[in-house]
Amino acid sequence: MSTTLEAPRKEPAAVEAPSFLGRMTIPRWAWGLVVVAGWIVVWALMKGTDTLGRPVRVRTGLTDRLTGFNNDVLASRDTNPIIQFTYGVGSTFVDAVDWLQRLISIANLPRPVPEIGWLGVTVAAVGIALVIANWRIAVLVGASFVSFGLFGYWSSAMDLLIVTFVAVAVAVLVGMPVAIWIASSKRADRAVTVLLDLMQTMPTFVYLVPVVLFFGIGASAAVVCTLIYALPPIIRIAGHGIRHVSPTTIEATNSAGQTFWQRLVKVQLPMARATIVVGLSQTIMAALAMATIAAYVNGPGLGKDVLQALRTLNIGAGFVPGALIVVMAIMLDRAATAASLRSDRVARGHGESRRQRLAVIGVATLATAVAIYLSRYYAWAADFPENESGRRVADQVNSFTGWMVDTFGGITGAVKDGITIGLLNPLESLLSESPWYVAALAIVLLAFVIGGVRALVPTVVCLAGLRLLDYWNNSMVTLSMTLVATLMVMALAVVLGVWMARSRRVDVVLRPLLDAGQTIPPFVYLLPVLALFGNGKFTAIVAAIIYAAPAAIKLVADGVKSVPEQTVEASRSTGCTTWQEITKVQLPMARSSLVLATNQGLLYVLAMVVIGGLVGGGALGYDVVLGISRSEEWGRSALAGLSIVLLGIMVDRITRAAASTDRATDIGVKARRRDLKPTGSR
Repeated sequence: MSTTLEAPRKEPAAVEAPSFLGRMTIPRWAWGLVVVAGWIVVWALMKGTDTLGRPVRVRTGLTDRLTGFNNDVLASRDTNPIIQFTYGVGSTFVDAVDWLQRLISIANLPRPVPEIGWLGVTVAAVGIALVIANWRIAVLVGASFVSFGLFGYWSSAMDLLIVTFVAVAVAVLVGMPVAIWIASSKRADRAVTVLLDLMQTMPTFVYLVPVVLFFGIGASAAVVCTLIYALPPIIRIAGHGIRHVSPTTIEATNSAGQTFWQRLVKVQLPMARATIVVGLSQTIMAALAMATIAAYVNGPGLGKDVLQALRTLNIGAGFVPGALIVVMAIMLDRAATAASLRSDRVARGHGESRRQRLAVIGVATLATAVAIYLSRYYAWAADFPENESGRRVADQVNSFTGWMVDTFGGITGAVKDGITIGLLNPLESLLSESPWYVAALAIVLLAFVIGGVRALVPTVVCLAGLRLLDYWNNSMVTLSMTLVATLMVMALAVVLGVWMARSRRVDVVLRPLLDAGQTIPPFVYLLPVLALFGNGKFTAIVAAIIYAAPAAIKLVADGVKSVPEQTVEASRSTGCTTWQEITKVQLPMARSSLVLATNQGLLYVLAMVVIGGLVGGGALGYDVVLGISRSEEWGRSALAGLSIVLLGIMVDRITRAAASTDRATDIGVKARRRDLKPTGSR
């Protein structure tokens, strides 16, 4: 590649970084160190005063009032129109789930088996996959359904599939109109985005509290909480796809005189089909991720089996249903994607002939009819034959876990003690044992240094909310655990992300593992973590790292990959070593991706706060769990949940503002740059 000199191009004056931070001669990290140093000095002088800490089970007036509100609502279920409406909606979900359960998963008395047995359901699913996708997906679907029965979890797997189907169907019915709305109106987009941010920032356990209050427990609560978690992806992604249909195409349809609905149905939706299917796939993944959490409100499905294993600390018994949840997620994701690709090929005229299509439909229909007949009248086809496969796998997993604990217990204990003593305890002491007003001022100053005024305002509002809710001390303990976990997540993300970006072979090996890590329910890997590290805050941190790291690693890898190859080659031509190439070129140029990875890592870690409370994490996570399990602590749980939401909003806005400030600073630097630069000739 030859190198030429190009005269510098003058950037428009309007892109000059306008903020105070963009003009600082002292770098932001130096100002941050100044703030932290001053905070440490004040902490050393005033440690333990005005911390707002209180004994664990002490209630406040606000918690008692909220608990009273909960009791009043429950007492007025027969007269309160709002409660009657929500319970009516919940009853509709219960009826739908119950009908589908009696159809395919549980005995429809007086029949001792479902209306359609395992063979009929499996062949019907394979036939549908063959018709809407291809034979490879049909084989995958068949193998997946057989595995549900082979490992002894047929009924639970069908229950999970039913809850997922109902929740995703409602999500599509509600989400697609909203997606169309935000795609056609910027004002609607701004308003809905705020709500979606709140829904995605809020940890899932937090909204279990109001869901149980207004919808009861069981299938209704399971469908509603799954719906809340699964709704944002279809709205965001489908709305994005519809909004970004080629403007040239839209102008052509306008000039042809098409109405809004004609343009939507004939142009925008077909052209955004692939993006909409991505949104549907993400909605399905989100719904399955709620499987175990929904079990906390007596939701049916494989999550109940995982939860029971967690309560008895039976790792093998939790591994098998957890692995089947992953199998179901892969099956549904691949089927949705393949169906979309096939539909697109047919629309372009590249599908099979009409005769072939009719033949496939005919064969699938005939096979399904025969299988349903057999499953209704023959016991072997109605109830999956019992076998010991699941128990044998569980025993092997338990044996392997025992070996791991015996072999690596000393190492994991040393790691736990080192990080706890060297990092977690000092940070927790600084945050929770400083006077609350000192900690608040320091956090506000750090937010301003990192993200400017855009971070300052939401930080002040969220900290004020934490103080008013009277959960300051527990919030600071939770924040310390979150920061430690996020720091470790980003360390993994930078190391593995750069490695993946620089080696295609490593990317091919690691990416499927990362996809599986994002699909596996958190409770599944909580079991081996508990075995290795025991109860405590560090266990909660490790579980949060496992949950948050895959997303952060992929973001860093994609960001480093996006660095122009010409830039990397230019650095090599100047004699840069590999270390210099990574630290001086790739990571600085991927800074916005690093900030985004940090943002997502923080939010994912916060989403695990409540689950961490189940394994000794304490603080806000324990408060939320206590309120779910004990109705007299409902107010405490509600306030702790709101505190987690405020923490999530605060860290989200700080990191987003930091990303915006980074971009503004980069543009300002480019605008002021006057050096000649090498460019590749074409």
